[in-house]
Amino acid sequence: MDTTIKKTQLFNASCVALVVTALAFATRGSFVEAWATEFNLTHTQVGWIVGTAFWGFTLAMFFGGPLVDIIGLGRILAIAFFCHVVGIVLTIVATGFWTLFISTLFIGVANGSVEAACNPLITSMYTDEKTRRLNRFHAWFPTGIVIGGLVVYLFNNIGLTDWRWAMGIMLIPTFIYGYMFLSKKFPETERVVSGFSYKDMLKACISPLFLFMAFCMILTAATELGTNQWIAALLANVSDNPILLLVWISGIMALARQFGGTFVHNTKSTVILLFSSILAFIGLILMGYMTGAVLVFASAGIFALGIAFFWPTMLGYVSENIPQSGALGLAIMGGIGFLGGAIAQPTLGAIFDSQTAAAIPAGQVIDVLKTAAAGTQEAAALAQATLTGGAHTLRFVAIVPAVLIIFFAFLHFRKR
Repeated sequence: MDTTIKKTQLFNASCVALVVTALAFATRGSFVEAWATEFNLTHTQVGWIVGTAFWGFTLAMFFGGPLVDIIGLGRILAIAFFCHVVGIVLTIVATGFWTLFISTLFIGVANGSVEAACNPLITSMYTDEKTRRLNRFHAWFPTGIVIGGLVVYLFNNIGLTDWRWAMGIMLIPTFIYGYMFLSKKFPETERVVSGFSYKDMLKACISPLFLFMAFCMILTAATELGTNQWIAALLANVSDNPILLLVWISGIMALARQFGGTFVHNTKSTVILLFSSILAFIGLILMGYMTGAVLVFASAGIFALGIAFFWPTMLGYVSENIPQSGALGLAIMGGIGFLGGAIAQPTLGAIFDSQTAAAIPAGQVIDVLKTAAAGTQEAAALAQATLTGGAHTLRFVAIVPAVLIIFFAFLHFRKR
């Protein structure tokens, strides 16, 4: 084993591992309709399957966070690698609801283990620029979504329409990050180096400020992860390739996080969070009311700028203002964020189903319309009802950033 800590290599390996978590997010988001059709599932059932990744993530964060200082960062990342491989393979051979459910759980645990280890790894290596480095690290999540979305788009256009092809491609970066982390020496976490006790860490994680930020994390994550996981399905009839809408949003997020480091470093975190909430609210409202691909993509761009800095800035704020919380604090924040995403998945699916059903023309039955042949009036009626249902669902989601505007305004002015 290499006995020196090589920051750049560890940072780069962390970024590749995060790309894998993003690929899982992007590709599975594009499989929503395919799974519903192939396995005869409702959107609510698919929501439970997709949401399982978030539950697995939360499970890994809550258990992995306290164990980081005990068993080490390397072992947590080994768990991530194993679960990624198992989850991907099980998804490819899935036969229905429960096999998809179980495979998604493995992938969720893998994704959570990556976050549980990499966030404290980065804050420990770069103690003087935590928020900037976390933004650059988390830029690879939307970058991975862009890669995954383009892979799905490419495969569809060359005739590889079976979603299993896109799933299998994830094994390549998985084995790459496994090799990059192999035999590397990891640093001690910042909490250990700073001399804070385990008791100090536990106490910090139940402080009023931490609990407030944890609750806000549920809402910011639900806004970002909930919407992005469903965006291709909600607006499937806006474009011939709705996955490109997710690619567009993620591309803007990636550029903002990658090149917005100086802005983030020189701006108060509370200001960033407040204006992010305002932009996310405006973007969702506009997407819910605009028609036509150009206007919807423009609205999605505003939404992307709104959610771009949510996740890394929330983690950076906690690490900088409550440093005693250590790796456990970051794990709880990440875990509870994905808990928000998990809650959002079936909720969005149920709202989407109900709003689509409500938009069906009087005298029509949705189950009959689903069996209609392409090009018929019935198929057109279903497409219009689905688009209307998706738009109405986005209007409901806008309530969440509206609440965040109030919370972050309170945090900013109270801090001042």
